[in-house]
Amino acid sequence: MSADLTRRTAAELAALLRDGDVSSVEVTRAHLDRTAAVDGAVHAFLHVNTDEALATAADVDARRAAGEELHALAGVPIAVKDIVVTQGQVTTAGSKILQGWVPPYDATVVTRLRAAGMPILGKTNLDEFAMGSSTEHSAYGNTHNPWDLDRIPGGSGGGSAAAVAAYEAPLAIGTDTGGSIRQPAAVTGTVGVKPTYGSVSRYGLIALASSLDQAGPVSRTVLDSALLHEVIGGHDPLDSTSLPGQARGYADAARDGDLAGVRVGIVRELGGEGYQEGVRARFEEAVALLEQAGAEVVEVSCPSFDYALAAYYLILPAECSSNLAKFDGMRFGLRVEPADGPATAERVMAATRGAGFGDEVKRRVILGTHALSAGYFDAYYGSAQKVRTLIQRDFAAAFDQADVLVSPTTPTTAFRLGEKLDDPLAMYLNDVATIPANLAGIPGMSLPAGLSDDGLPVGFQILAPAREDARLYRVGGALERLLEERWGGPILGRAPELEVAR
Repeated sequence: MSADLTRRTAAELAALLRDGDVSSVEVTRAHLDRTAAVDGAVHAFLHVNTDEALATAADVDARRAAGEELHALAGVPIAVKDIVVTQGQVTTAGSKILQGWVPPYDATVVTRLRAAGMPILGKTNLDEFAMGSSTEHSAYGNTHNPWDLDRIPGGSGGGSAAAVAAYEAPLAIGTDTGGSIRQPAAVTGTVGVKPTYGSVSRYGLIALASSLDQAGPVSRTVLDSALLHEVIGGHDPLDSTSLPGQARGYADAARDGDLAGVRVGIVRELGGEGYQEGVRARFEEAVALLEQAGAEVVEVSCPSFDYALAAYYLILPAECSSNLAKFDGMRFGLRVEPADGPATAERVMAATRGAGFGDEVKRRVILGTHALSAGYFDAYYGSAQKVRTLIQRDFAAAFDQADVLVSPTTPTTAFRLGEKLDDPLAMYLNDVATIPANLAGIPGMSLPAGLSDDGLPVGFQILAPAREDARLYRVGGALERLLEERWGGPILGRAPELEVAR
């Protein structure tokens, strides 16, 4: 029964809990046992929160037994990316500089999970401060892809995607700054959604790039992501960038399945040269399925996308150099005294940041500080923001021609651990298809489109206009059903079974 529970979707678990067929303690324990069995190989979690998760589950069971009306997902456990501040649980952002830090408050996303009665299984691994595309830049070791333990699980949120793909959690929270939810989803055969910027509170997210960061759901089905999105979305007065309104209708859109008259735009600039043959093939097959189901397929051009990668890697480092300035060895986190000489503020700061930050963080902070310097601000950061405006205009023009835009999520399937670690530019190219959505603030989804010729999952990306997140779920839910019919079931079901620790 335990193994069966970990294979259930969040929606299925919610139904079993509602009908009294299983308790939240049983469901939570099953996932904790699965984590104990396989996470030694996967390393999806940095911290497992056994006692609190079981206590939350027991409380939900007692309230349900007393006849209290509960949230639909009450009792369904969840994992949370370790860049999301969580009261009482160690939160490190994957960095030595925050090693052992226990926050005194919850992020709004966590507050809403707790209010819904969802047991938090623990905190998942990530590239340090969410800087990376492979989860190889964590100060606490690599996460491995459950499809092939010698390959990367994507990044920066590889831990959340791997936990869901390895059946250690039915749901997870990720954050997406340039693709860090969607790219890991693509290479692990899971579903990842980046909501419209400002529609999910950023309060309590340890900031990387404040104008780009967005929390969102990771799951094994489109419906599960929709259900979680409705929990965490909505206005938050604690976040000055929060949009008004509530998150409603996403689950209904995911169940809809009607594609008649939906205009689907293929983005010319997000495909072609540099894309793996198997990735292109699965993408084209998925588009054909949409067309057969009644969608109208058109090609659109967004010429400014050719400059998106360069603009992003000026804007993000500039913002991260500002946001990470607070990690100075003075106020909180790690403090390192200089090896010799007086312990002046400047010397303590230099020693602390030298020991506490990894190579990728240092690289981006240096680049961002340079881009913001007086002599280069207009040439670099200012110019990048102008490109950002052009990208937003390209999206607006494209959405005049199509209701949603589609592309492969990533140019390739999961590459081997270490393969691109010493080549930052090659690593950055993994985000070429996902970055434009963050620069424009629009929502995006990745869902599994099938397996490439190498037997690894391929992601299919759907983009919608700002605040039209429901379109992602409508098209994604319909495509998911069509793909499962084609492949004879969920694509994740084709993953090799992990060797279970004894």
